[in-house]
Amino acid sequence: MGLTPRRSRQLASLFGLGVLLLALLIQFGNLPLVNTLYQQLERHTYDQRLSYHLAKDQPVDPRIVIVDIDEASLLREGRWPWSRTRVAELLARLQASGAILVGFDILFAEPERNPMVTVMDALGEEGIDLPPKWQQLTSQLDADATLARQLAAGDVVLGYTFNPHQPHRSGELPAALPLGSDNPWALQALPAMAGYSAPLPLLTTHSTGAGFFSLQPDPDGIVRRAPLLAKYQEQLYPSLSLEMLRRLFFLEQVELQAGLIDGKPELESITLDSSLTIPTDSHGNMLIPFRGPTGSFPYLPAHQLLSGEFDPELLLGNIVLVGTTAPGLFDLRATPVGEIYPGVEVHANLIAAMLDQQFLHEPSWARGANFALALFIGLLLALLLPWLRPAWLLLSSATASTLVVVLSGWFWVEHGLILALAGPLLVVALLTVFNLTWGYFFESLTRHHLKEMFGQYVPPELVDEMSESPGSFGFEGESRELSVLFADVRSFTTISESLEANELKRLLNHYFTPMTRLIFEHRGTIDKYVGDMIMAFWGAPVSNEQHAAAAIDTALAMLAETERLKPEFAARGWPEVNIGVGINSGLMNVGDMGSQYRRSYTVLGDAVNLASRLEGTTKYYGVGLVIGERTRELAGDAFVYRELDRVQVKGKHQAITVYQPICRGDEATTTLLDELDQYHRALALYRAQAWEQADALFQALAEKAPQTHIYTLYRERIAECRLQNLGADWNGVYVRDNK
Repeated sequence: MGLTPRRSRQLASLFGLGVLLLALLIQFGNLPLVNTLYQQLERHTYDQRLSYHLAKDQPVDPRIVIVDIDEASLLREGRWPWSRTRVAELLARLQASGAILVGFDILFAEPERNPMVTVMDALGEEGIDLPPKWQQLTSQLDADATLARQLAAGDVVLGYTFNPHQPHRSGELPAALPLGSDNPWALQALPAMAGYSAPLPLLTTHSTGAGFFSLQPDPDGIVRRAPLLAKYQEQLYPSLSLEMLRRLFFLEQVELQAGLIDGKPELESITLDSSLTIPTDSHGNMLIPFRGPTGSFPYLPAHQLLSGEFDPELLLGNIVLVGTTAPGLFDLRATPVGEIYPGVEVHANLIAAMLDQQFLHEPSWARGANFALALFIGLLLALLLPWLRPAWLLLSSATASTLVVVLSGWFWVEHGLILALAGPLLVVALLTVFNLTWGYFFESLTRHHLKEMFGQYVPPELVDEMSESPGSFGFEGESRELSVLFADVRSFTTISESLEANELKRLLNHYFTPMTRLIFEHRGTIDKYVGDMIMAFWGAPVSNEQHAAAAIDTALAMLAETERLKPEFAARGWPEVNIGVGINSGLMNVGDMGSQYRRSYTVLGDAVNLASRLEGTTKYYGVGLVIGERTRELAGDAFVYRELDRVQVKGKHQAITVYQPICRGDEATTTLLDELDQYHRALALYRAQAWEQADALFQALAEKAPQTHIYTLYRERIAECRLQNLGADWNGVYVRDNK
């Protein structure tokens, strides 16, 4: 770069301010995709803090008991839904055991069929004259009425659901909440519900109250917050947990604290009878302050309650929530404290938090505080880090990160306030990475190092391009889709036996020099020379979207150059040289590989091995170049191809289609295109087992172009196939037993 150390550090500070601006845009800018990724990162740090701050060995909260319709209860009592008569028995046992309030995290939306009505319907007209006692039985066997009578015998809050999108309505909603003050922004801040599924009117009428138990997860599917209020037709309705708290303490008036923030109505908190204030987010959601993992509240299996196999002291004077943990009843949620967490225990956590008045809250001023903290940390590090040695740089960044974590934890533990953690840490991380990159990869030493690393593999002009952004290149291994080429001199053993060692070396040097030049001219990377074989690839270290086409262009040029060299070799008294070239494209591992004694920048993988196999098939098909189907797909219609075969090469279980690129599309003559069209029609007839027609076409082609071995090859195959019973499902695949 030609910069003095002082100037370099000044520039690093200046660019560091740009990095800070980028970090602030990620955190506070309206960039949809970036903001989504950042919010997911922030949610992850929230989950980690929540898990960390959970009290170790937290005792089970005995005040709220969960009556669990679990798998054992379903096995004992039968599949859900149970008869309302059985539910009434369960409720009666709860009331008799001294439960002061019962809430159902279950919806009773459909009426239960009366068995007497079923009988009377079956009797038809004969059932009209049934005696009065049968009519009386009809009333006695009304399960919904039985449950309604039991609901009226105690304090019971039923559950229902709201739907923000579907306008479907069923059942009967409870009375709306009375608002204690007329705040013009309060109802506007709450999202409107479109429909609901509520209990049967008979049940709603006889219950103490009802609350919705709908839970909406965050975009990543994790339940972190729960709505306490919902708006339907400009009326206010409470959640199950909020309604149970209201009924427990006889709270009537509800006041909403709301205001305009950035021109939008946002809710801040909910106050009940001026005695209990619950902080919420802008839409009336409460962050769930989980006490711990599943089992933080006592569970009583429903079948034990029904059979009387329980300790009544467990229920005496306590709140009871009736819900389910059976997987088939679909009330298991993903939460920060457990991937499988009962929804009924979420409501238990909400009630416990309101009882204890211990909340987690992200206040309206948190956004400004988050911005100020990120800006302060960023300015400090942007100006400081460029002047520090690497060890002190890392120590300063670690100290700044620790201070951010400690400050965030203090607000969480002492005040229940949630401040952003991912944002400030992102600022620290980006500035740290930037300064390390500047110090180690953006200096002139890195440019020089790049030339040393890649000069032997890639052409000089590519090394110059790489030096423009040295941090983007290195020897580290990575997976990338590339195109690889193998070129091999045919009958090399015979050639080597006819020449002395020095003469053979001169021949190879004379051959490799123009071949290497062609590879470099087409922006290829030399992998290695092995005897008479050249291996090269395209797409690394410099990316090249046209790597397949570049490899094919190189191969065609190599074949043409080989023909040009033949007279020159003959004049020197050297044997004639012919080559076979195989190309394949696919996902490969590319990087600096080897041992501590010898390393090379190379490619590895199945796609590489297949390219070697394809080179080996050139002699069999009598062509100079064979490519794989992925190379054909990537190169597209830039070339004119001959489809050679569907072949299963040695070492592979799946067949592939192989092709021979003949020339660029704009170089093809009408005669060539007609010949290829006739060939492909013959190939289609061969695969359709139309032997006579296919053989006739291949014979005609062989007479026109006797030098093209593939036509004779297929005539020989047809002769073999006629002697075999291939079956209707034969797909034309040829199995190669040798390489």
